[in-house]
Parts: sequence; C-alpha cells; structure tokens
Amino acid sequence: QVHLVESGGGRVEPGGSLTLSCVASRLLAITEQMAWYRQVPGKERDIVAAITHVGIKGYVGAVKGRYAISRDIATNTVYLQMNDLTSEGAGIYFCNAFNGGQYTWGQGLQVTVSS
Repeated sequence: QVHLVESGGGRVEPGGSLTLSCVASRLLAITEQMAWYRQVPGKERDIVAAITHVGIKGYVGAVKGRYAISRDIATNTVYLQMNDLTSEGAGIYFCNAFNGGQYTWGQGLQVTVSS
C-alpha cells in the first residue's frame, strides 16, 4: 500500500499563494491517478485537481486558472500550487492516490486564508 506524506499547509493572506507537496512511497509513473481534495467543516471531501500516471491534468470548478497540479517523477512528489487564494480556498487539503480500485489518503493539511 502506498504511503503519502504531505507538507506545505499554513496561513496565507487573501490573494496570496501557497504550494502543497505530497511525497508518495509508490512510483508515480505506475500510480493511476494522484489528486488533491479539499474538505471544509460539515461538507464532503471534494476533488480539486488530479494528474494521471501519464501526466494528464484536470481541475474542478473555480480553481481553474489559479491552481496548478504538477509532479516530479524522480522524487515521487506531487505538488499543488495555489495562486490568488480566496476564503473559498480554505480548508483541509488531502493528497490522494488511486490505483487498482484503491484510494489512499494523506494525513491532511490545514490551509487558512485570512488577513
């Protein structure tokens, strides 16, 4: 089973930027999909961005054009660059690996957007 270790959460002012990192114990090139999800209190965990094992990227909703998912195959690291953050970007961000019908989650990172 893959293990995911996240880093990079914290507090940022509105309009600011933050980069989240997720190091996987499994080779990204053979992991079907890596993704970032966001969860806010009282709501379900929703997907924000994803990248497949061949590098195809996808984004959901208002993050298009402001967030960028990327990966470093050499270090098995997936990134989420978040720009022009608003209060709607706040929440707990989870790194996710999907492979062989199985989902694996990181521990979650708190992202706070406030002045």
